Parts: sequence; C-alpha cells; structure tokens
Amino acid sequence: MTASDSTRLPPLAAAAVDRAPDERATPGLIETARADPATRVLVLAGDTAPLAGPAELRWVAPAAVPPGGEWALLGRDRDGAPLLTAVFEKAEEKPFENAAGWAGLRAIGGALAPHDAGAFVEALSLGRWLLDAPFCPACGALTMLADAGWSRRCPSCGRQHFPRTDPAVIVAITSAQDPDLLLLGSNALWGAERYSCFAGFVEAGESLEAAVQREVAEESGIQVAAVEYRGSQAWPYPRSLMLGFLATASDDDAARADGEEIAAVRWFTRDAIGAALAGEGDVVLPGRASIAHRLISDWHAGVA
Repeated sequence: MTASDSTRLPPLAAAAVDRAPDERATPGLIETARADPATRVLVLAGDTAPLAGPAELRWVAPAAVPPGGEWALLGRDRDGAPLLTAVFEKAEEKPFENAAGWAGLRAIGGALAPHDAGAFVEALSLGRWLLDAPFCPACGALTMLADAGWSRRCPSCGRQHFPRTDPAVIVAITSAQDPDLLLLGSNALWGAERYSCFAGFVEAGESLEAAVQREVAEESGIQVAAVEYRGSQAWPYPRSLMLGFLATASDDDAARADGEEIAAVRWFTRDAIGAALAGEGDVVLPGRASIAHRLISDWHAGVA
C-alpha cells in the first residue's frame, strides 16, 4: 500500500475546529460555557442542524436552546469563545423554528465551509453516542457524563466509556487494461440507477490492507493488484471512520456482483463518470459530503 501525496482532503476531514481536549476535565466546564455570552451552540435534532443560509450553519446562544438536550463541548473558535453542541432526539417537532430550515449532514456537508463541516460531523458523531449509549455495556447501570460530554462513568462498576468509532474501508477500482475505466457497484438496497464505491467494515484482527482485499473480492469478484490510500473522514451513520483507497484490478473480466449486498457492478468510462458528476444522464453518484464522491471525482479529474 502506498500513501497519496495529494493535499486534497475529503469534505469532512479538515481539522477546522480547535477541540480543546486539554480542557474537557475542567469541573463545571459546560455550565460555565453556557453562562458565557460569547458561547455559540450548534443544535442538532436527529441528524439535522439549523441553517443560516444555503451553505451555512446557524449557531445560537445557549439561552436560545430549549431544555431537554444533551450538551457537550465541541471546542473553541478562533477568538477563544466556547463552542458547544446540544443534541435532541429526532422528532416531528424541531427544538425551535428556523426560517432557513434544517438540513442533514449528507445533504449539506459537502457545501459547508471547513469550520462548519468539521463542527457538524464532530457534533453528530458525538451526539449520536450521547443519545444512544446512556447505559453501561458491562453492567447495565445508567452512566454519568464526564469530560464535557466526551466520556461516561459507571457509578455501579466504575468503568469509563468513550464514543465508539468503527473503521471501514471504501474503495474505487480502476481497470488493469484501460486507465479510463472505473468499476462501481449498486447496492441491493438502492435504486438500480445509483452507483458508488465498494465499502465494508474492518473485521476483528484485520489490517486495512487485508480488509480492502477481502471486501473488494467479496462484493465485486475482483482481486486487487495495487492499493493506494487516499484519505479518511468520519461518517456518523452510525459511527464510522471511512478510510478511502484507490485500487487496480488484476483482471477486469472477473468483475461480478455478489448478488446479496451488491446487485450490479459496472465499468464506467471517464466520460460517463463526468456526465454523472454533472448530473446528466440516469446514473446517480454519491453526494458531495461523502468520501466516495471525492474518490470518484479525483479519479475523473486525474488527481494524483
């Protein structure tokens, strides 16, 4: 496996927020920040956040947040002011009315500026854990939040728990014979016109290299001859870290769908990919917020 020297980061990968990890253990940090008039809060309702414009998040003062949410520290802005998140369960009623509406990370993440994109993916990744994991997985007791929302401590068995991240590989496959061909697959749960890269979770005791080889072979029938790392980004659906790769097929003719997870595989020409990226034709590619979109668009543009 070789590492790419490209400086292009996936859309949700920029370290644009100072997470201030050294402050998390400060007693009463959340309460102090909520009382600070300079503090700004990113409110989440399910996987949606309020918008200030077509490609801008709306940050609110702590006093504007209704009761009932779970709070955590996201970090500090460029001026040192605290940035918090307050997360609420998905519901028909949003926590408050917002004239510009609410949008999910999948829909808006690829259009946001790096600061908003980084804050959104951080808040959603942490927020899902805050809402979904209140009980100790060892003894079942209700845990207590600590470290400004970044850990839970069990009052019964004393264990400390942290947000879980599951690594997953995602791979775009190039042809062994023609540099202008790219293999993509259509998941059985999607419409027949939707295609993307091949992806799967890393198994216990498995390296990234082995996971790439296994997942590609399982889903597409392809054995890979070369694998190049292209970058990573968090993908909180539900708690993944997507590690992107570009691989070369050993034998183009071996391509076939597994018939279970993947309903169809198809070699696309560079022109066909270009048309799909432009929204032309019947083929639907992944949205701009995804690392799959970056893998495909970089290949189409010839980005090394």
